[in-house]
Parts: sequence; C-alpha cells; structure tokens
Amino acid sequence: MATQSAQATVTVERKGRVLLMGLDRPAKRNAFTKDMLEELAAAYGLLEADDDLWCGVLFAHGDHFTGGLDMADVSDELASGRFPLPEGGRDPWRLDGPWSKPVVAAAQGWVMTLGIELLLAADIRVAARDARFAQYEVRRGIYPFGGATFRFPRQASWGNAMRWVLTGEEFDAEEAHRIGLVQEIAADGPGAVARAVEIAALIAEKSAPLGVRTALNSAHLADQRGDRAAIERLRPDIARLLTTADGAEGIRSFIERRDAVFTGR
Repeated sequence: MATQSAQATVTVERKGRVLLMGLDRPAKRNAFTKDMLEELAAAYGLLEADDDLWCGVLFAHGDHFTGGLDMADVSDELASGRFPLPEGGRDPWRLDGPWSKPVVAAAQGWVMTLGIELLLAADIRVAARDARFAQYEVRRGIYPFGGATFRFPRQASWGNAMRWVLTGEEFDAEEAHRIGLVQEIAADGPGAVARAVEIAALIAEKSAPLGVRTALNSAHLADQRGDRAAIERLRPDIARLLTTADGAEGIRSFIERRDAVFTGR
C-alpha cells in the first residue's frame, strides 16, 4: 500500500517501487521558493539513495506545473549564483551527476523557464494537452541556467531549441511533442500524471533495475564523453549483468516463457 507524507511545498509518496514527487504550491502556480527547491532536492536525494525505489515520477498539484522561480523569494540566491542543497539532497535539474534512477515527468498548464529544464532533466516526459511552455528568461534580462542551453539543443535540435530559447515566446503541447521535448500528449486534468505513473510502474515492475541503471549510465556516458567511452563499457557491462541474480532470472524467465521477477540483485 502506498504511504504518503506531505512537506510544505512538495509531496512525497511511495507507490510500490515508484516515488511520486509532487510540486504543491498551487495557489502560486507552483512557483519555486528556496524552501520548495530544498524540498524537491531532498525528494530527489531519497529517490537516488533508496535501493527500494526503482523509478521516480515528477508532477505538480493544481492547474499548472510551474510558473518558474518566485523571484521575490529567491532573488538573493539568484544574484549570488548559489542554490545550496540540503544534506542528502540532489539537484533536481540533475546537474550534479551521476544518476542511476529514471524519472518520468508529467506537466500541465504553465510550464515556464525552470519547469522546462526540469522536464529536460527527466528521462521520459508526458504533457497534458493544455500545457503551455515558455523559456522566457531572455525577456527578463537573464538566461536559462538549469541546463536548457545544452540539453534543449541536444534533445530538440539546435534550430528548434534556439527558436524558443532566444525569443522567449510561448508554445503549446503539440509543438513540444513535435520537437521531442515531450514524448506523449495526454488528456487534460489528471491524464498526464496518470500516464506518467503508468510508464514508471511499467519500468519498476517489468524491467530489471540493474539493467535499467546500466542502460542509463551507458546513455549518459555517450552523451557526456562520446560514443567511444560507452562502447568500451558495453561488453564488460553485459558480462557483469549476466553474473547477477537478476541476470540469471532474466534467462530463466525467457526459457520458461514467463515474466521475470527481479529483485535488484
């Protein structure tokens, strides 16, 4: 059975081996304060550190994913260039790698500035049809500093990313899907969250966690250090995985024509 604990502005719920992390400041369109940043960092730290958690879901309560930063609250940190993490916390924009747990993100309503960067840092993204996106930092005299300057061009292509990063204009869910910012479009309301939870459950229930972590590491290695670095790990990694209990279970399940039951060992 799922258990839930609510913090001031972020909810954290275990649902089997999936951790649901919910932005919970709907009256302010989930705009990020210092406390909210720290609470989300703590939730990401829990996801990465707890071996019983195999996948995460990032979503938002209310009508909007996030309106971005609450500038009145975070202006001092923004001017200093420092956003300290709590003890055990991890950067929710995943700029402090390496990371081993996949995250599925769901977005609806406003998805502004750092909200887009939270999506770019996730591994799979689902958007409600009513989602509206804007990377409008350049219209406020600054620029994206949560990873969009390098992740957006890599994931959406240079021209598609620069079209929105340099103009700050708003775009819709269909455009986000066309350029690859999101992988699926769901119905308005709870549709995006429900679909994200479904995908995360599929990963946690059907996929071997050690295989998932190794696949993620290989993809990140190629992204950060080039294909050759990833190629050098392919055969050693597969040999290592085949010596694990999950590797043996995967082979047995194939021979016996049944679903595998993985334990993470």
